[in-house]
Amino acid sequence: MNALKVSNWTITFFVLPCVIFYVSLVFVPIMVSVYSGLLDWDGLTNAKFIGFGNFITMFTNDPIFWPAVGRTFMLAGFSMCIQLPLALFVAILLNRFVKRSNILVSIYFLPVILSVVVIGQLWKTIYNPTFMGGMLNQFLAYIGFEELTRTWLTDPEIAIFAIIVVALWQYLGYHILIQFTGIQNLPADVYEAAKIDGAEGFTADRYITIPMILPVFKISVILSFIGSIQSFDLIMVMTGGGPANATDVISSHMYKISFLSMKYGYGSAVASFLVVACILFTVVINFVFNRLEKRYT
Repeated sequence: MNALKVSNWTITFFVLPCVIFYVSLVFVPIMVSVYSGLLDWDGLTNAKFIGFGNFITMFTNDPIFWPAVGRTFMLAGFSMCIQLPLALFVAILLNRFVKRSNILVSIYFLPVILSVVVIGQLWKTIYNPTFMGGMLNQFLAYIGFEELTRTWLTDPEIAIFAIIVVALWQYLGYHILIQFTGIQNLPADVYEAAKIDGAEGFTADRYITIPMILPVFKISVILSFIGSIQSFDLIMVMTGGGPANATDVISSHMYKISFLSMKYGYGSAVASFLVVACILFTVVINFVFNRLEKRYT
């Protein structure tokens, strides 16, 4: 079959509009945000150029910033180390033991399509104190563990963990769907050959499924990390960053600084840090998985 040959000018003519559109929507806003981070600006009045003053303040003189960064990466760590392996395990079980597994996958995916406001209000009801009808505290008291009851969303030491549980529950089905689809697309003849050699069950999964699904698993890791580091809506619905900023993450801190304290320039500096963190860790994740893929190919 003869390949269709076109000139470079023709290719450029068709590709250039998409490139301009993409750059306008992605890179231009990032550059504007970085520049705004160099200003002392409330978003309304005249701005004053202060160089890296906002960034210096952010790194050295903001008591909320670094704890918020720690909580953000803790959320990402829980997602990548607990949610994704669990999703892979469930996907393997569904593929092997459930005949009409698509129905279960759809059920698991249901929390993803629900409104965050609905999910937040639902779990706030579950976490309510016993006297307010909190289902979790009532259940603990019913089975004899009343000493474990807590004010889950108003205790600064455990509120962030209560939110992490909700986040893991909400997006578990999302990653189950991704990895289940990847497993179903693996060639069946590889498993048949392995079965002849005596490798089946979880042994086949260890030496065949997991190495071959690495490209798909990498997508889950990247989406999980970026989604966690940009987490905002669930926290604002459930706690608003409280109590006493105990559940603030980078995004919620940026929102409060920009739109509640009217420090738009400083908020842009925090946003710039968030963008750089996303890019750097995405590069690191790609590098690690490329090494793993070369090792197991």
